[in-house]
Amino acid sequence: MTGRFTGRTALVTGGSRGIGKSIVERFAEEGANVALIDVNEEAIRAIEAELKNKGYSVFAKVASVTELAQVEQAMEEIVQKFGSVDILVNNAGVIRDNMLFKMTDSDWETVMDVHLKGSFIATRSAQKYMVKNQYGRIINISSTSALGNRGQANYATAKAGLQGFTKTLAIELGKYGITANAVAPGFIETDMTKATAERIGISFEDLVKANINKIPVARSGKPEDIANAVAFFADEQSSFVSGQVLYVAGGPRC
Repeated sequence: MTGRFTGRTALVTGGSRGIGKSIVERFAEEGANVALIDVNEEAIRAIEAELKNKGYSVFAKVASVTELAQVEQAMEEIVQKFGSVDILVNNAGVIRDNMLFKMTDSDWETVMDVHLKGSFIATRSAQKYMVKNQYGRIINISSTSALGNRGQANYATAKAGLQGFTKTLAIELGKYGITANAVAPGFIETDMTKATAERIGISFEDLVKANINKIPVARSGKPEDIANAVAFFADEQSSFVSGQVLYVAGGPRC
């Protein structure tokens, strides 16, 4: 099929479920070769089969973004299969929510490793191919939690860190035809937000209602809303947009 990403290859980390899956589907629908890595083997095989059944070009591999050898191996296999890595979406993430006085060292380190170390490893691995081709689009998935959120000292810190990472990448890589931007979702209905509801002891339906009351557009976000923003940054015509953080939250954010 043809589309604005025809001939391009997009890699999405943590691409088997939720926001990541929606991003993968969006790229596939618009003609890209899609690649995804994830630690959830059952979920990654399910989306791989689903995409192949629709006739899309797909590469799927079980790999952890925190393991350098696994990421670099996946990157090499993607380039061998499709010829390039043109778009990287650093989406892989976890939550280990708790109030600061209850948060363990493991809670902190796990979130930092997946969000920050994982994005660093994936980006460093991908940029060498992008620099060689003098073209690339890097999109980091941040969050409105970067502005601070009760019970998420680790997650908020990691997501804020991704914004600084994004702006630095834009400065360093711009001369090679590579842009770097970030999408910061607000309240999005995913398994991760369902886990938040469970943590604070309320039903997911009540959590959705409570958040809708604070959102100016009067609805909760869907994974497709984030995929739309990612696609904008990934577009060839967005070449003069770099180092930006787009809050996709149904209303104004700082």
